[in-house]
Amino acid sequence: MEEFENKFSEIASLLGDKSRSIMLWCLLDGRAYTAMELSICADISAQSTSNHLKKLIKANVLSVEKQGRHRYYRYASADVAQVIESMAGLVSLDENYKRVNKPSQNNITYARTCYDHLAGEIGVRITDALLDNGIVEVLEKKYVVTTEGKNWFKEIGINVDEIMLQKRSFAHPCLDWSERRYHIAGALGASFLTSMLQNDWIRKKKDSREVIVTSIGKVELRKRLHLEI
Repeated sequence: MEEFENKFSEIASLLGDKSRSIMLWCLLDGRAYTAMELSICADISAQSTSNHLKKLIKANVLSVEKQGRHRYYRYASADVAQVIESMAGLVSLDENYKRVNKPSQNNITYARTCYDHLAGEIGVRITDALLDNGIVEVLEKKYVVTTEGKNWFKEIGINVDEIMLQKRSFAHPCLDWSERRYHIAGALGASFLTSMLQNDWIRKKKDSREVIVTSIGKVELRKRLHLEI
């Protein structure tokens, strides 16, 4: 037990450092970054960035891949992204946040990617609609796809049975840091985001985690989920 506690303290210390936490937050957009890009994000020197990255790699928080002259850093696993995103839910927001600062449709709190799935107000509303239409259900604090839901996902190019074979969480509730309600994360959330992008329901904004719901997306969400965007 003492060994476990020591390792936990090490991880907590790694994530608690301001510069490292900023770099980890930037990586939530799902892309891989060079050390130089991460140093700019954290506003620290290249040498300091290198030291931080070595520690994060050693702890299996990040992984690195070399392509040509560049080395690219990303989360070591989807589990790491889940932890970072969940930590954001602990941040205190003013109780009048939603009333005073109602996000506009081009705001990152309205629609954004979070690692490999959809988040923000739109992510939460789509999750609610999937539940309301009997496409997914909550069972033992996880989402499960109903028989009707499998056919629904198949119509938009998602094979639920194949996704369930992936070596990661299938579909779990993820507390949205801006909405303080749940959206779908995991393999199903990732596949759904990919499908929406491929079908042009949503589009990513350049150099941002923000996404835009297209006119096609609004029509499809209305038709398939009775959801008005």
